Order: sequence, then C-alpha cells, then structure tokens
Amino acid sequence: MPDESVDAPQEGAKKLAAARRFFESAAHSINGARQLRGLLIDCRRLLSERGEANSVAIARGLVARFGALPEDAQAGFFERLSRDFSPDPKAVLASAQAYAERPDAANLQRLTQAAEPPRQELLRRINRSPGGTGSIVAMRRALLQRLRGRPELQAVEADFLHLLSSWFNPGFLRLERVDWNSPAQLLEQLIRHEAVHQIDGWDDLRRRLQPDRRCFAFFHPQLPREPLIFVEVALLPAMPGAIAPLIDKASEPLPPGQFKVAAFYSISNCQPGLKGVSLGNFLIKRVAEELQRELPQLKTFCTLSPIPGFARWVRAGAQAQGLPKARAQRLAEAHAALREAVGGEFDKLTHAATLRALPEPAAQAMLRLAAYYLGWHAVQADGDPVARFHLDNGARLERLDPLGDLSDKGRRQSWGMMVNYLYDLGRIESHHEKFVHGEVAQSRLLASLL
Repeated sequence: MPDESVDAPQEGAKKLAAARRFFESAAHSINGARQLRGLLIDCRRLLSERGEANSVAIARGLVARFGALPEDAQAGFFERLSRDFSPDPKAVLASAQAYAERPDAANLQRLTQAAEPPRQELLRRINRSPGGTGSIVAMRRALLQRLRGRPELQAVEADFLHLLSSWFNPGFLRLERVDWNSPAQLLEQLIRHEAVHQIDGWDDLRRRLQPDRRCFAFFHPQLPREPLIFVEVALLPAMPGAIAPLIDKASEPLPPGQFKVAAFYSISNCQPGLKGVSLGNFLIKRVAEELQRELPQLKTFCTLSPIPGFARWVRAGAQAQGLPKARAQRLAEAHAALREAVGGEFDKLTHAATLRALPEPAAQAMLRLAAYYLGWHAVQADGDPVARFHLDNGARLERLDPLGDLSDKGRRQSWGMMVNYLYDLGRIESHHEKFVHGEVAQSRLLASLL
C-alpha cells in the first residue's frame, strides 16, 4: 500500500511551484503590456510634438523604454508599428484618385505624403536625438530576429531598410585604416566580429596588421567608435592559392619590394542591424583605390574567397538552370565521376587525406563542378552568396584553388576549394553590367571548364 503521507507533501510542493510559475508569468506579461502601452504613448507624443527640445527628450525616453521591454513585448511593439502607424487607406485612395484626375505637382506631393507610413517620420524623429542612429540600428536588429514567419512585419522592415540605406549612404561614411596603434576597443571589435577566418587572439591580430597587411573599415559620423564593416588585405608577390599562409601568425612579414598583388581575404559586417544595406561593395572599391595611391607598384587586386554553398549544391544533385544540352551532359558526367570516386559518400570529401589523395579524374570533376557552380549557377537567386556579392560588385571569376582551405569550415562547406575573383579597376562597371544581365565575367581558363 503506497505511503500517502510521503506523496502528499511532494504533490503539494509541485502544485505550489506550478502556481508560482503561473503567477510570475502572468505578472511578467502584465508588466510587459504596461511597458508597451507607455512606449506607444511616447511614439504618438513624439509624432505630435512641434518643439525641438521636447522632441529630443521624448525620443530619448522612447529609446530607453524600448531597451527595457521584455522580448515578447518587443515583438508586440513591431506589430503595433505595422498596424497603428501605417498610411490611412482612405486618404491614400483619395489622393491617388485626385492625382489620376489631375497629375500636377501639388497632387503628386499630397499623394506622396499620404502614402508615406507615419512610422517613417517616427524613426526620423528618433534619429535626431543623441545616439538615435545607433538606437534605430539596434531596433532593426531586434526586428530582423522576428521576421521569419511574420509577413505582417515586412512593411515595417522595408521602412527601416529604406531609411538606413539613405542614412548609411557611402557618401556619409568615413574610410579609415586600422593598425596596431588603433584604440584597443576598436581592435577588440575586429577580433569579435571577424566572420570569415577567426582571429586567434592578440598575436594573430598583430600579424594581420603588420606592414604587408592592411585592414580598412567604414565608420559613420553618428557611430564614430563603431566599425560598420572591415576588410583585411594581404600584400603579396603573386595571387594566393591558399588561405593558411595568409593567416599564419608565425610567418615573417614580406619586404615592400615584393608587394605586387593586393588580395582581399576577409570582409566582415559588424552591425547586424545594417543587414541588406550596401556597404561591402563600396568598401572594396574604395580600398583598392586607396592602396593604388599609396603603393603604385600594385598591379593586381583580387580576392581569396570561400565557396560556402558548393558542397551543399553538389550533394543536392548539382542542378543548374538553362544549360545547353551539351553543357548539361558535361555537368552530369562530372557529378557522376566525383560520386563514383567516393563510393557515393560525399562526406568522405570533408577529410583532408581524402582530398589530397583524389585521383586526377575525380579532382578534375570537382574543378568542373565548381566552375559550373560559380560560372553558371551564381546568377540564380539561390547562387553562392559570396560569388554573387563579388560578381555583382564587378569582379571577374578568375581561378579555382583546390586545397585552398583545409580548415574544418573549409572542408565542410567546399571540400577545401577556394576561388580568386579579380578586380580589374578599369572594367568593374562592364563586369557588373554582365552580371545584372545574367552573365558571369570569367577567365578563359574557367570558361573552358564549362
């Protein structure tokens, strides 16, 4: 017979704990709702306020309230921005009809004003307060984390992106070289934000800032201590084919007499709230021009880039749309040859020993697959993101580098394969135009693999 005298206290303790969790959750929800109501009142006050001084004070308080909101209440805030701070449909319709009947400047202006969401003006007024720009970047970061599966928030996201793209126009940005004498707080951010090739502490960073290396970053006047994006460059005698020598912290710096090639080997965004704002394409071009002025002997500007989607694409069957029949056949044959070489187990290619021991036909098949992936599939919306960035930026697909990255990440994403993109400063615009029209600018060597 069970001892009910023992079970009863335990059951009571469980019920008490459950009740406590319920009331804590309810109190948390009530508190979040109260904070959200206060924040929305501040939003309406800010939009209605005419005085500059009062507007700044209200905006500062609004930013503080948003920062204190619980995460679930932040989601509620963006929902209310979508619902309560959108244009009035009746006013938009009336203005559109008036403009259709008489398309003059006055009616166009009324239509433009009616169609602009009030939340855009709200964000502009927040931006006028001290630290407002950084606060809006932080708000967008929080918004981006909640976008998935929330189509009703897309219009709010479009407004944030529209305004930030204007405020972070490259004309407003300042290019600075970062070196070992830069403030420690800035150097720490390089270590924290490096997204391509992890910086292994201070010794590694020091080597990456030696005379045969360069690091440049974009800054905004309203965020003077916060790098927006930075790029790392190696000054070399020839185009590099592997990443390990470039990030070897024990390597000796090269003398300036050997500087003939500038290789961009890493570019990292520091502000998640600026995702989708064009920064990197302008940064590379500006840095190339800066280096050419400083070091006229530099004749070649290129990258040594990862191919993050390559292995996944091959595993999925290596499909490329719009291929002529003969090229489609060559692509299928290359895929079959590589699959046969590993016995149908593509995971074997994540091992360095397997990659080094690949027979020549299999190695050539992998090269051809990579050439198709970058030289044909890159123009598709689901093409490799790094390839699309550089090709849209006006670079030329130049050379493939087998065994270029044998790190864990490199073997997992691209079976060690890397690629060089060439930035021919005189032909950037024509190469960009090619990509816009669905064609990849590439070297004869890579074109011959298709």
